[in-house]
Order: sequence, then structure tokens, then C-alpha cells
Amino acid sequence: MSENKPLVLDEFMNGLVRRNPGETEFHQAVHEVAETVIPYINENPKYRTAQILERMTEPDRTIIFRVCWEDDEGHVRTNRGYRVQFNNAIGPYKGGLRFHPSVNLGVLKFLGFEQTFKNSLTTLPMGAGKGGADFNPKGKSDREVMRFCQAFMTELSKHIGEVVDVPAGDIGVGAREISYMFGQYKRLKNEFTGALTGKALEFGGSLIRKEATGYGNAYFMEEMLKNKGDSISGKNCVVSGSGNVAQFCAEKIIHLGGKVLTMSDSSGFVHDPSGIDQDKLNYIIDLKTVKRGRISEYADKYPESKFHEGKRPWSISCDLAFPCATQNELNEDEAKLLLVNGCKGVSEGANMPTEEAGVKAFLEAGILYAPGKASNAGGVAVSGLEMTQNSIRLSWSREELEERLKGIMRDIHNQCLKYGKEGDKVNYVKGANVAGFVKVAEAMLAYGVI
Repeated sequence: MSENKPLVLDEFMNGLVRRNPGETEFHQAVHEVAETVIPYINENPKYRTAQILERMTEPDRTIIFRVCWEDDEGHVRTNRGYRVQFNNAIGPYKGGLRFHPSVNLGVLKFLGFEQTFKNSLTTLPMGAGKGGADFNPKGKSDREVMRFCQAFMTELSKHIGEVVDVPAGDIGVGAREISYMFGQYKRLKNEFTGALTGKALEFGGSLIRKEATGYGNAYFMEEMLKNKGDSISGKNCVVSGSGNVAQFCAEKIIHLGGKVLTMSDSSGFVHDPSGIDQDKLNYIIDLKTVKRGRISEYADKYPESKFHEGKRPWSISCDLAFPCATQNELNEDEAKLLLVNGCKGVSEGANMPTEEAGVKAFLEAGILYAPGKASNAGGVAVSGLEMTQNSIRLSWSREELEERLKGIMRDIHNQCLKYGKEGDKVNYVKGANVAGFVKVAEAMLAYGVI
């Protein structure tokens, strides 16, 4: 390619798809970034000449390995483990581990690519990685999960470390799984270092880590509204999911004066017209984290609510929507239904929960729309703060950490304003993509061709 020839989106994507066949989620994630970043690259030829976007879409390395373990009946089981170390231009690789049957290389490359921009936006010195396994912890005993985690870490430990790659949790990987993996890492390496984040407080974890992604998502929505002279207070809010992110996004919405109408899981969603208050939310947190039950049980406990089996909550009229479950959970028709029903803002707590056509519908309507790489960066931001606390052998108070989290989400919002302002509106997709790109690109340029 001639260094004077401008990048063309279709040509770029055709090449990427050819090199990465069948990885549809990865294609989607790159396309969403490329269509906003390529015009900026063409205006700044130094990035085009150095092929920064081409290099940024190719992981530094992908590690795939076998994980063998025994179930409680003594049967040998085999899973596949992964770690995609995507980019360490601005710091050690950093990103979660996901245990779920849907995990494959394409999903992890999409997540690692998104993480590159998300971690850059936090302004903390963190590169990007993602990993996991096609193991399903649901229905497994604690000892089965322990044996799997130990087998998984036996191989992963060869590739991570506090200045190399610092994994955290994600879907299917919570405090239990992190604890088992950290214990195995400590045993194998004979050292106590911050090689994982999301640890329990007793052994190097950080306060508000479990709350951080959900809290940060609500804070980002509050920043967007504040920029328009408004707030979450008094707004009807639809939240999807009932896991960690959704729980604490809902909690912060309640703290900020909003009214949470829905929560969901893979079986369907509950709609509570009177609102899910803190007491009801506490019931959901206990139901999902302790009893590992289904969201349908909420409707049994609170008869004024209704459970909608096999459906997602986007048909419910609302002022604000917070998709907090998983990727591609909100399609074009659902996005248009939200708009028809009066939704004025969407802030993504999950990674890429809105399909591309749905994103376009939001952008064309001119509503406030925050992509996950900006709005859900609070989790990795507090993971970065946990890394700092581990390094200096100190811990900060809950109040100090929450102020730091608020400040980081405010800084991310300001970066989006800087690069995304279009007249009297803000294109937060463009703002987040370009802001995240610039920091990583400048570091890559400084290193030369490596």
C-alpha cells in the first residue's frame, strides 16, 4: 500500500476479514472503530504511513492451550483455554478472564481489541488483553470449579505477571474463581505479587472493585446528562442483566435518584412498575450471588411485578437504558422501539451490547449514546488502582476510591467531548474511539517499527 494512499474502510475491512475468517464479533468491533478512526487517520498521515491501525488490529500474540481436570465423579474433562495479549504499548496487558461455553478466539479478540481503547481512555498505564475458557461454572460444585481453575492457571501462569499481563474477572469469573487462580499462581511461582486483580480484600483486593463497572456506567450517564443541564434524578431506567455490572449500575441509579424498572437474565426479564428500590435490589443480589437463582423468582416475591419469559427488557417505556448483560443483546428493532417509547439516553455496561444497526439508529436519532469502551471502563479503572495499591503495599479507603472512580469517568467523558463534538451534539462513539486511538498510536510511533 502506498503511504500516500488514503485508507478506505471497505478495503481495510476486507483485508481484516480475510486474515481472520469466521470471527464475526471481532469483525464487528473493528468495523465500529475503523469507521470513525479512519477519517482521523487520513487527516493525520503519520498514522497511515506507520500502518498503526493495521498493527493495532493484530494481537501481539494469542495463546491457546488444553485444560484437563477431574469432575466430582472422577471423570476426566477437557476444555480449551485462551489468552489474547493484544497490545502493551502503554502498559502491561490488562483485561478479564471469561468462563463461558460461548468463549472462542473471535470473542476474545473482540474483547481484547475493545480493551485497548477502554484502557487507554482511563489514562492509567495499562495495555490490553483478554482470556478465558469454554468452561461453564454453572452447575459445577465448588471443588470442581477449584480443580478447573488450578488446571487453567497451571498453564496461564507461564504467560502472566505483575509487569507482564494482569488478568481480572469477567463473565463466569468472580471472586471465587479469582481466589482459586491466585492461590495456584502463588503456589507455582512461590511469590506474592499483584498478578491478578479482583482479589478478596484479605489478600490484596481493592474496595469497590465489584461495584466499579456498574457505578462507573451510571456516573458516565450522569456526566452526559450534566453536559446537557440534566441528571438521572427522576428518570425511569431500564437495566438489562442481573449480574455484577447490572446490580451495581442499578444501585448507583437508585442513589442518584433514578427509578429502576427492569432487570433480566438468560431466562427473561422482570418489570416492576413501582420500581426496584434498594431493598428489592438487595433481594436480587442475594438471589443471584448467594442462591444462584433465576430472575423469575423476583416476580414470585413481589407480585406487583411481572416476569416476561424469554424476552429482553427493551419494550418497556423509559427515559434511560443501561444494557449490562452481554454482547449483541440489543438489536436494531429493539433500539428503534426504545426510541419510539421515549428513550433519551443509553449507557452500555456490557461490552458491545448493541448491534451495529442499533448503534446507527441511536446516532441518527441524536440521543445520548455511550459505547461500552467509555461507559463501562470503571471496572478496569479500579483494577488499575488495585494494581497501584499492590505495588505500593497500601490500600485506599472506599471514599477515596469512589472519588478516584468519579474523576476517571469524568476524564473519559471530557476526552469524548474533545474528539466527538459535532455542533451542539456529541458523538460519543467517535470521541471514545479517536481518544483511545491517539494515546496508543503515539506510543506505538515512539517505539518505531516493532
